[in-house]
Amino acid sequence: MPGLGTIINVAAIVAAGLLGAVGGKLMGERLQDGLAKAAGVCVLFIGTAGAMQGMLAVSGSTIASGMSLFVVISIVVGTLIGEAIDIDALVRRFGEWLKRKTGNAGDRAFVDAFVTASVTVCVGAMAVVGAVEDGMMGDISILCTKAILDFVIILVMTCSLGRGCAFSAIPVGVFQGAVTALSVLIRPFMTEPALAGLSLVGSILIFCVGVNLVWDTKLRVANMLPAIIVAPLLTFLPVAW
Repeated sequence: MPGLGTIINVAAIVAAGLLGAVGGKLMGERLQDGLAKAAGVCVLFIGTAGAMQGMLAVSGSTIASGMSLFVVISIVVGTLIGEAIDIDALVRRFGEWLKRKTGNAGDRAFVDAFVTASVTVCVGAMAVVGAVEDGMMGDISILCTKAILDFVIILVMTCSLGRGCAFSAIPVGVFQGAVTALSVLIRPFMTEPALAGLSLVGSILIFCVGVNLVWDTKLRVANMLPAIIVAPLLTFLPVAW
């Protein structure tokens, strides 16, 4: 059944959110803060690993770096588009609406938790490739793997950041569901270079989420999201990046 992988992924996030909400109540403020920093460090290294995989190559006994211009153009152009639209404000307004409608009006950390978790689990090649494979061939293996990873990430984030993390299931469901529905149209554009570019830039955005978690910085990562669309498009240009 097309979409089954996304349903499993959404269910895993909801389950992690429920368990994390219970766990968070049992923890003191100091423990929650420590866990948030630990989660941030993990996210930093996940992002770093993905970025290095895309930018570094072993040539004989040396390590060569590349794709710097590709990254700069993708991130800068994507951020320009995102800032012009102000995606961050749109997501936060949706988060505020969600907070009121779900009876969490008194939770001051709800919106930040929702935005942080949503960006973390939505960005990445696994979401796109898994949804396309689900829609085209009914293969849910990639999304099942992502569901396990998301379960762990959201469980830890919910314990430390709050219940808003659980509602990241909504954008995951909408995004991956849309990709699955459009998989026939998207499939021709998911070439190996396009996926590599998406994964590289997506990993850098995940790294930015980690920066926000560890240093309480307020990088508007949501406004950088168009970069994951710009990156695959750049790979179709006749340029040796």
